[in-house]
Amino acid sequence: MPHALTINIGTLSPHWVEAMIEAAEAARLLGKPWVLDPVAVGATAYRRETGARLLERLPTVIRGNASEIIALEARGTGGRGVDSSDPAEAAEQAAIRLARRIGCVVAVTGEVDRVTDGRRLARVSGGHPLMPSVTTLGCSLTGVVAAFLAGAEDPFEATVAALACYAAAGELAGESALGPGSFAVAFLDALYALDGETLNGRLRLEITDAT
Repeated sequence: MPHALTINIGTLSPHWVEAMIEAAEAARLLGKPWVLDPVAVGATAYRRETGARLLERLPTVIRGNASEIIALEARGTGGRGVDSSDPAEAAEQAAIRLARRIGCVVAVTGEVDRVTDGRRLARVSGGHPLMPSVTTLGCSLTGVVAAFLAGAEDPFEATVAALACYAAAGELAGESALGPGSFAVAFLDALYALDGETLNGRLRLEITDAT
């Protein structure tokens, strides 16, 4: 069994859904952290049903854009596609409610990321405007969050750290990139080379009580 699990609902079919449910249940029973990426969860009834079934397996972290988090919390429509039609701040209260209901950490990614466990609320600034133009960068972040969760004592702190590293790498990549293609390569290199000193020099983080 791996030290952490990610489940991304981007491509759904019955056999994949059942495999996701089994994997999430196994992680829960074994006490392993797992991350739910509710891609376009509000787009169809099938996606909403799948999202609800996965929430019953108590994810450690939910990582999505504003539209996806709003839809997941409301158990209704929203998030018609991968791209978010809502700003991250619009999902702040929905994220807090969802975190309290499920007992997990919720991360809303956008121009300013939000992370909450229902008690604390972090706002992580940084990144670069080219980041939404690189396909799968958000999905990759879900995997990075899982990597930070493996062995971590505090899922909230681990998630904040993962998003802070992503934001810093995005800023660094943007300094040399000429477009989305070169940005993707520069971002991978920046994330690989990122160290504590560089992260601390670029960290823009605010943590408050969730209200």
